Amino acid sequence: MIIDERMGAFIDSLDNGNTPFLDEIEKYAAENRVPVIRRSVQSLLKFLLAFAKPKNILEVGTAIGFSALLMSEYGPRDCHITTIEKYEKRIPVARENFRKSGREKQITLLEGDASDILKELQESYDLIFMDAAKGQYIHFLPEALRLMAPGGILVSDNVLQDGDIIESRFAVTRRNRTIHARMREYLYQLKHTDGLETVILPAGDGVALTVRTAPAGENEQRGRQYKGTEHERQA
Repeated sequence: MIIDERMGAFIDSLDNGNTPFLDEIEKYAAENRVPVIRRSVQSLLKFLLAFAKPKNILEVGTAIGFSALLMSEYGPRDCHITTIEKYEKRIPVARENFRKSGREKQITLLEGDASDILKELQESYDLIFMDAAKGQYIHFLPEALRLMAPGGILVSDNVLQDGDIIESRFAVTRRNRTIHARMREYLYQLKHTDGLETVILPAGDGVALTVRTAPAGENEQRGRQYKGTEHERQA
């Protein structure tokens, strides 16, 4: 937990819940160990949908369709969601959930690697929800920024890695060190790119909210790259 468990439980207890169908999908996800967004992130998304009223939404990481359906349920009635998933076993489940909910025309599921699909997209998106493999966020970022509309919001989930993000790379298990380094670089780029304004919140497993404040053509890097800590540079 990023925040105290009792505090998190109290905040979640105030949530007014979702539709019965979303509750059903969430229960299925828990029983089958499919990761879906946590309650605090669900609340955050609902707030952003109500506040920003995005008409065109892009999601990177569909899983079984829970978050796409949540956005279709609580977003504007005429919003459209494009969602990307490459895990073949989850795609049929997501499609069936979209069919059961009657949201097939509102949600477009693109099958394949996001690295390839993002490069092919040409539309502008008011809200982009990043919820895929954490080690790939940094690779998806250039295309995500290209696709963000002026004033658009990039929501990046699971950016604090259950608190590991603040640890030295030597305190992180060897198998997670690449993800650890890439996520640190990702957060650094979000905070140090001209034309972007980013806040990092300890909701769920950490959420970064990024707003585009300048058109894509004006969105130039500040000429600095994340170099890590002294220990990271020496390793």
